[in-house]
Amino acid sequence: MAAGLALVGAGDGARTADGARTADDARTADGARAEGDARADEARAIEGLIGAGDFREALSRCARAYAMPLGRLCMAFTGSQAESEELVQETLLAALDAFPQYRAEGSVRAWLFGIARRLCGRHTELKARREARLRLVHDTRPRPDASELALERERAERARAALARLKPSEREAVVLRFEAGLSFKEVAIACGIDEATARKRVSRALGRLRADLGEE
Repeated sequence: MAAGLALVGAGDGARTADGARTADDARTADGARAEGDARADEARAIEGLIGAGDFREALSRCARAYAMPLGRLCMAFTGSQAESEELVQETLLAALDAFPQYRAEGSVRAWLFGIARRLCGRHTELKARREARLRLVHDTRPRPDASELALERERAERARAALARLKPSEREAVVLRFEAGLSFKEVAIACGIDEATARKRVSRALGRLRADLGEE
């Protein structure tokens, strides 16, 4: 009799556990469906704004809805937080320019990710070319000894770290001025700003770099 009660109790416990798991699974599925519905509603709202010509509000909602996943995509391509943030901004600005040609062929999310992918590919290709040119320049120099190489590597790492700590706009300006060798007028054109602002950004960047690197 006791054994029979034990088996009945065990069966009741198993049914209770199975019921709890089923309820948890149902709640999880309901939550996933609700999240998917919310994403679909947001996408439809953005498409409606684009269709109505309200491009700035559409851009704002795209930024809120997709900036984080776009950032993860760009980070995967570049491996750099700073570069990925800049590429997300470039993606959103490119989307703003392309809104008048948007035809809703596929989801807004997929369309944005396509823009980001193209920009990241172009960015990665240009970066690889620059690095290849720099290696070519370094390879033509006389070979320093091991201690000089170590010192040069340490300086380069410190310089890269200092550049990474600059504001993106200032880093872009100072790299264009000294790495690319552009004039201040050319820096201004490349950055879409006036020449006075370009000079200020480069000056601020140099001041921060000198302070960071402990140079006078």
